[in-house]
Amino acid sequence: MSFELAVWHEPEPITAERAAEVFLALRAGDVQAVRPRPGVTEFAAALPEAVVPGDSPAYALVTVDLDRADEVSGEVFALAREHGLVCYDPQRGLVHNLTPLGAYPGMQLRTGDGMIVVDPDLRLVGDAVATMSPQNPFTALVVFGEHFVQASPEITGYELEYKDSVRDVMVRTHVPEIGAVRDAFVEYAEGGRSFLDHHEWRRV
Repeated sequence: MSFELAVWHEPEPITAERAAEVFLALRAGDVQAVRPRPGVTEFAAALPEAVVPGDSPAYALVTVDLDRADEVSGEVFALAREHGLVCYDPQRGLVHNLTPLGAYPGMQLRTGDGMIVVDPDLRLVGDAVATMSPQNPFTALVVFGEHFVQASPEITGYELEYKDSVRDVMVRTHVPEIGAVRDAFVEYAEGGRSFLDHHEWRRV
């Protein structure tokens, strides 16, 4: 089995649904779905696994064996950003936009199915939370050495945890709806903490 990522340029952040539409159009041969961009050629030149289909540098595809997905995907995400490109992950149905970013430089988004993204955009943070499943058993946002927020699915909802590593305080709660988990993650990424007032927590 193989793992595939696609990169191209967008002038503004796009939704995962829009990225899926563009990806399907490109895979069907419609290179007019996006505009050529020099960054695509530069991206492909910097990554051996990248291929620019056809003669027009409108997009690039990166295809690797599934067992190399985690190894390569982090490099693809970072390199796409460096060249001003969005990256679409059709396996997860997620798009990595250039902006807006969170409040903490170097923050990492980590998922139970192996995705690690440094400096994720806020839309990706919210969308990644919704991908939790038995095959993807957690989502976490981590500012190493300072604090993190993490969630895992339960039978009747989600376990939500927050840790302040500086104060050595960790709390946990149960949240019935995915929307509340998403809100907590996005607010945390933006630097807010009011989500701590919205639930009953116990120290762990």
